[in-house]
Amino acid sequence: MDEVDSLVQILWDYLLVGHSLRQADCIFVLCSHDIRVADYAIDLYQLGYAPVLLFSGGVVQQDEALGVFWDMTEADIFARRASARGIVPDQILIENRSANTGENFRFTQRLLAERGLDFQSFILVQKPYMERRVFATAQTHWRDKEAVVTSPPISCADYLRGQLPRDAVIQHIVGDFQRVKVYGENGYQAPQAIPADVWKAFERLVALGYDERLIKRTVSRRSD
Repeated sequence: MDEVDSLVQILWDYLLVGHSLRQADCIFVLCSHDIRVADYAIDLYQLGYAPVLLFSGGVVQQDEALGVFWDMTEADIFARRASARGIVPDQILIENRSANTGENFRFTQRLLAERGLDFQSFILVQKPYMERRVFATAQTHWRDKEAVVTSPPISCADYLRGQLPRDAVIQHIVGDFQRVKVYGENGYQAPQAIPADVWKAFERLVALGYDERLIKRTVSRRSD
């Protein structure tokens, strides 16, 4: 394993939350450029973990670095995938206006209220390296709800050598890790303690040039 892979593995292990799955009222999918997230959520639905499958995401992916070019919102792409796998429309909910994780929660709550739905428990589904940020956001926006977070069971090594370009994926991982710290400090999500070795790995990756998706601010101070 080369230096970059070793450093990314440190971030990856930190960003995974590792919750155990349990039955819920709704599988809430925070959509993205990674269609494997849709497939995993559909698997959970078909295994009977929840009676409703909800897709949230209003971005129309046009990402040259990742090679992802969609003509519909993430939520609509994911819902189309579910339909293709035999899930009927009345078991699918679509929120297709949100542009970030906070809006995923706020706009979904609004959608549920409009539909007269009062779900109390959720399985949150996202990419592996976004588990911590998603759960921390849920702790801020949905304090009165029960939630566990999960992601496709893919190892860091397999993810980096999968269907998406390796360096572009690392840029996303580094950027999302920084947001765990910054958004916790800004009140967008519950603050997260970051061990010294994890922060050091992040700083080294930034020094190696993985800085394209960083929020433009000082990132040298560590949070314990």
